[in-house]
Amino acid sequence: MAAIGPESVALVFATGEKRRNADVDYLFRPHSDFVYLTGFHEPDGLLVLAPGHPTLEETLFVRPRDIAAEQWNGRRLGAERVKETLGIDNAFTVDEFNDVLPNLLDGRDVLHVEDDLETSEQIDDWLSTMKEAELEPPQAREAMADTLHELRLIKSESEIATMQAAANISVAAHQRAMRYCKPGISELALESELQHEFALQGARFTAYPSIVASGANACIMHYIQNDATIQDGDLVLIDAGCEYRYYASDITRTFPANGRFTPPQRDVYELVLSAQLAAIDRAKTGNVFTDPHTTSTRILAQGLIDLGVLHGSLDEVLENELAKPFTVHRCSHFLGLDVHDVGKREIGGEDRVLEPGMVLTIEPGLYFGNAETMPDLDPKWHDIGIRIEDDVVVTESGNHILSADAPKSAADVESLMAG
Repeated sequence: MAAIGPESVALVFATGEKRRNADVDYLFRPHSDFVYLTGFHEPDGLLVLAPGHPTLEETLFVRPRDIAAEQWNGRRLGAERVKETLGIDNAFTVDEFNDVLPNLLDGRDVLHVEDDLETSEQIDDWLSTMKEAELEPPQAREAMADTLHELRLIKSESEIATMQAAANISVAAHQRAMRYCKPGISELALESELQHEFALQGARFTAYPSIVASGANACIMHYIQNDATIQDGDLVLIDAGCEYRYYASDITRTFPANGRFTPPQRDVYELVLSAQLAAIDRAKTGNVFTDPHTTSTRILAQGLIDLGVLHGSLDEVLENELAKPFTVHRCSHFLGLDVHDVGKREIGGEDRVLEPGMVLTIEPGLYFGNAETMPDLDPKWHDIGIRIEDDVVVTESGNHILSADAPKSAADVESLMAG
């Protein structure tokens, strides 16, 4: 409320349930902005913040109690228990929107809202109704990116503690998958090991669909079919993280299916690891968001030259983007309530300076095609896809790696799998 100021009003929607098929809905998850401000997880909620309003400065609309509906679909909090349970001063049911909202919007200059197709239509209807009643609806609209999302970008100590818990669960799941892996099993079997560990430790949901990619599948960035049989000699790339108390983790490890890297696999793995370690070292207060990517890109490009995959000087390779077919993606994104979390990466056209409390992933990778996609490539590199990813908190004195306990050196990976 301090960020938007006393002339503004903010509408923060929980979103509604989505139909999956017939009479079945997808499992509901509230919008992250709504979770951040309320801690409430029922559908159809709306939080209204009206700084300086004499009686309704903070107001939550919720579904009404309905004994019959609750018998089928679970208990509802109801407006009567909002203040006691959530600490929000005022509550009404969603049936009272039209009676209460005009008073909250009347005379405000700016409406802060995260628009989507559904809420935009609803908001337009409310504003039209206000005009017909000769009230003064807000004339300007601003997105949450300039206020709420800036607050979400800097994590509190309690948020970081929750993200550490999420990372710990995901680390255990990656370790479990490495121990279980052997040639002849399916990618789906490995995914089930991840899911089992998540659930066992209290994380019911993944933060995103798990990627379990063996062999050539590891060269597909968002491979989620997870239906191939893992072959002897394959590398297995697992990009997976749980969501714990709504906070995401995002970890990638790559390991040999049979427990031993081949010499070409080890060469590429060591190169990606060196780029990742150097990039992590750049994720510090005072550096800019793109520094880890710039650093890892230079190391990967030079490494491809040293391996004989690319030819020319480092400057020539970088200037002509000759490494791009092998590096494909950028090195980092913010992490929090969303796996690709909110937060501006540039301010005023300049790269954003990293600050304590920001959490970002560091995830360089190298991906080699085959005779079809890269006909001039030495066959010893064919179908090698390697990514290594950790979750990193920027601190006052440097950084802290939330996922540090997931084995990462080639020797540690082989030792865990041998055990």
